[in-house]
Amino acid sequence: MSSERVPISKVPVNEDIESLVLEVLRSGHLAQGPMVARLEAAFAELCAVPHAIAVSNGTVALEAAAAALGLGPGDEIITTPFTFAATANAMLHTGATVRLADIEPDTFTLDPEAVESLVGPRSRAIVPVHLYGHCADMTALAALAERDGLALIEDAAQAHGATWKGAPAGGFGVGCFSLYATKNVTSGEGGVVTTRDDDVAARLRLLRNQGMSRRYQYDLPGHNWRLTDVQAAIALPQMDRLAERTAARRRNAAVLSAGLADLPGLITPTTHAAAEHVFHQYTVRVTPDAPLGRDALAAALDAAGVDTGAYYPKLVGDYDCYASHPNLVVDPTPRAARAAREVLSLPVHPELTHEQLERVVTAVRDAFTKAGGTS
Repeated sequence: MSSERVPISKVPVNEDIESLVLEVLRSGHLAQGPMVARLEAAFAELCAVPHAIAVSNGTVALEAAAAALGLGPGDEIITTPFTFAATANAMLHTGATVRLADIEPDTFTLDPEAVESLVGPRSRAIVPVHLYGHCADMTALAALAERDGLALIEDAAQAHGATWKGAPAGGFGVGCFSLYATKNVTSGEGGVVTTRDDDVAARLRLLRNQGMSRRYQYDLPGHNWRLTDVQAAIALPQMDRLAERTAARRRNAAVLSAGLADLPGLITPTTHAAAEHVFHQYTVRVTPDAPLGRDALAAALDAAGVDTGAYYPKLVGDYDCYASHPNLVVDPTPRAARAAREVLSLPVHPELTHEQLERVVTAVRDAFTKAGGTS
């Protein structure tokens, strides 16, 4: 077997990407322009919405969505504690109060019943995170949002092409995608906001461009949240290959699940019957029934040349800067706390070879065997 490490992610830069970037460089138009417009059209089609607005990164996508919806001081926003800090950061920057609801144990996504228990007179928005490429229960969350007049902001940073009951992520409320370097579609840095609401879309376009409706016509105080044509040119060819690469992720996930199915205390990823998982990450749980803990397994895999990641080892409220924040309320979330102790992501990206997949499976099984588990 190869001695090269098995990476947790790998970003291929193919000839079509190089060619399109070179076309932009030779055009002399490097800032936001026709390539960005093409990328926006591709995202609007992917999410089955009339509007997609490209912005400078995924955190900005969340901030822009909240700003376009008018969220601010005095409002409450309900989201998950089991997420990358950007979700909480973006909502806190509005000046609103952030409440943290527990997650569903199988998909790690926001639990609608936990959300409902936190809805009060100041509640203005729900922010579900489609974690690891699996959609949250958008049937229940959308119904709850509609019943109580709440905005729905989807953190779809890891869910390009994921669906719930056949409907795409980013099409239920205001969708927020990341194009960061490790995402299923990347431009290095970048983001996209998707919406069906014409007024929200118009406000987003103003906000990202210094509040200008046309040159030197300022309609509101805005920002420079623009994406460049160079970045869009990196992402565009990946949109054309997204379905093919997602299928490869699913095949790789199936190989891993089959190879790891009988290990005691190791729970492989669950896909809800209503969902189509895009496996941004392949995340297992290492429970107390396993012969070794999550961190010990990660160390064993590292020694075997297999990269892993614990996404995420702590909840948002576990960090002092959030626990002491006056606008963040830390409610009990025992299922999320358990997930933070147990989750470990294994390589699943489309560039993996069959040999590398076998190495991952063998390394996990060997670690369990050495720790006293089954072979």
